[in-house]
Amino acid sequence: MNSIVQRVWDLPTRLFHWTLVVLIALQYATGEFNLLDMRWHFWFGYATLALIVFRVLWGFFGSQTSRFSDFLRGPRAVLRYLCDSMSTNPQARVGHNPLGGWSVLALLASVAAQAVSGLFSSDDIDTDGPLVAHVSDATVKLMTRVHHWNENVLLALVCLHVAAVLLYLIVKHDNLIAPMIQGFKRAPSAQSLRFSSSWLALLLFVLCAGAVGMLVWWAG
Repeated sequence: MNSIVQRVWDLPTRLFHWTLVVLIALQYATGEFNLLDMRWHFWFGYATLALIVFRVLWGFFGSQTSRFSDFLRGPRAVLRYLCDSMSTNPQARVGHNPLGGWSVLALLASVAAQAVSGLFSSDDIDTDGPLVAHVSDATVKLMTRVHHWNENVLLALVCLHVAAVLLYLIVKHDNLIAPMIQGFKRAPSAQSLRFSSSWLALLLFVLCAGAVGMLVWWAG
């Protein structure tokens, strides 16, 4: 069957994806194995928070395949996708499928919860989040529990994500990794996709990084 190679993922989405992968790995290494000083753990966390806020905005103003409206579907659409994926002639999709869309949202929510809870967390020894002094002790204890509990949730979601990608590669012979690196994917027919400017993405990220930086500066 003839197929064409078409652009699917824009540069901002790909940079977000792989930068987040690196930041999560570095935060885990600094938090669990003391790879670097804990100050680095906080800086990596601030960068992660800026990235997540950017990705949320990009989900509304970004390219078509990156918008939430393009890949978030209801339960019926997810069920139809699961039934279709088991058929002998599954429908090809260029962006996130309905099930993958919800996995993306779950990962974003978990990373956001980890980054935000870290701002209010404390080890009760010598490491406090920048906003600890601005909330009650009860809030600090709650956020610290969330930070530790959600770490396991995030690790589980990451493992599921990697397992799904490998499953698609081995069983369905659908390489999801290369398109997220190159931006292009092979499809049965050309689809008209809308792409937003990378300059818009840069502006949004600068605003997000500035907002996070101002928050940390305000917290003292």
